Amino acid sequence: MSVRLGYGLNGFAGHRLADACAVVSSLGYEGIGLTLDQPHLDPFGDLPSQIAHARRCLEANHLASVVETGSRYVLDPWHKHEPTLVSDDGRERRVDLLRRAVRIAHELGSEAVSCWSGTAPTGVGAAVLWRRVVNGLGPVLDDAADLGVTVCVEPEPGMFLSTLDEVLDLRARFGDPEHLQVTLDLGHLVCNEPRTPAETVHRAGPVLGNVQVDDMVRDVHEHLELGTGELDLDDVLGALVATGYTGLACVELPRHSHAAPAVAASTMVALRASLDRIGTPAAIPAAAGSAR
Repeated sequence: MSVRLGYGLNGFAGHRLADACAVVSSLGYEGIGLTLDQPHLDPFGDLPSQIAHARRCLEANHLASVVETGSRYVLDPWHKHEPTLVSDDGRERRVDLLRRAVRIAHELGSEAVSCWSGTAPTGVGAAVLWRRVVNGLGPVLDDAADLGVTVCVEPEPGMFLSTLDEVLDLRARFGDPEHLQVTLDLGHLVCNEPRTPAETVHRAGPVLGNVQVDDMVRDVHEHLELGTGELDLDDVLGALVATGYTGLACVELPRHSHAAPAVAASTMVALRASLDRIGTPAAIPAAAGSAR
């Protein structure tokens, strides 16, 4: 099988949605990670017209999509990522955003909605935090089940649910529903998991619904420079292929919008080179332009 590479459009913050989709498609990416935020799709704006426009952009460029919900200031212009599922106040606003994300994903035909738990407030015990996450995700998962949408929870460094095992525990608390799966950020596996990156990918494999590729390219002008100096890109991509994963693996480089086309191009070169080395060339969409 071939890995389906995508690009997170939070790394194209200076581009209009149509232009960003055209660029990533011409470079050979097969999909996008669509972060709900300005400038591409404001979850609190005119949703019918925005969704119709986004659908046209995806269809015109033959792109699949995953809906991402990690915008820094979409809910609070003063406090990054707040409120979250575990915040002391305002959790209902995060739940509302996630429910909107599920509806948007349904309308776009997106492959998944990705989210995380949030950073635990100081002095709040684990039992309370678990209750907040479960109570918050409950109505989101109900909507997802009704609409046929997959929700993927990401273990994020520094957040309440920070490891794969904790996200698997979350799934168990809901009875391991098929529509609740896992997002893995390959760039976090070295610093955040008790197992090796390849072992973590294999453990997640049966419930892996979304993959992010970030924190792996330190110098965008080099074809392969790993940010930690420890993560073996060939090894972790090989593990991903071995699981039989069929979803998108989207590059997430939100700090590189100032050079988005060049970064997207050099990252594609790096990823294709790695996949070639492990004997699994990246799929090249028929609609990709001459930049292939």
